[in-house]
Formats: sequence, C-alpha cells, structure tokens
Amino acid sequence: MRPLSSLTVGQQGQVVQLNATRPIDQRLLALGLMPGMRVKLVRIAPLGDPIAIEFQNQCVSLRKAEAEAVQVEVLVTREVFSA
Repeated sequence: MRPLSSLTVGQQGQVVQLNATRPIDQRLLALGLMPGMRVKLVRIAPLGDPIAIEFQNQCVSLRKAEAEAVQVEVLVTREVFSA
C-alpha cells in the first residue's frame, strides 16, 4: 500500500483507504472515490503539483498533499502490442 501521489503517469491503483477527515477528502467521497475503486494517474504538472487523476469517467486535480491521504494498491496492467 502506498499513497496515490507516488504513482507514475499512466499507472493505475485500487483505493484501499481514504482518510475522510479533511474537507477535500469528504469531497472526494462525494464525487464517488471510495475504497475498492480503480484510479489512474493521468497527468502531473511540470513542477510536480498538482496531479490529475481519473476515476468513474471523471478527471479531478489534486494537490500532492491531498493525494497523500489516499492509500492505493498498485495494479499491474499488461500492455498488449499488435504487430
């Protein structure tokens, strides 16, 4: 288990734990980000903050500090290449 902010662009994870004590975390819960949900890191700003994540067909920007509260299990995806 590691924080959402540690993923690399294109990497996916499954939310394991979400600390819902701060207002931003409560907002993420209201948007539908819950334990068991798949998330994908879509973009990182040039200076490293904020980051954009995608889940349930929506894209949300988070500060790195906010993404630290979301614990994920990294999902290994296989790339399929066609010749």
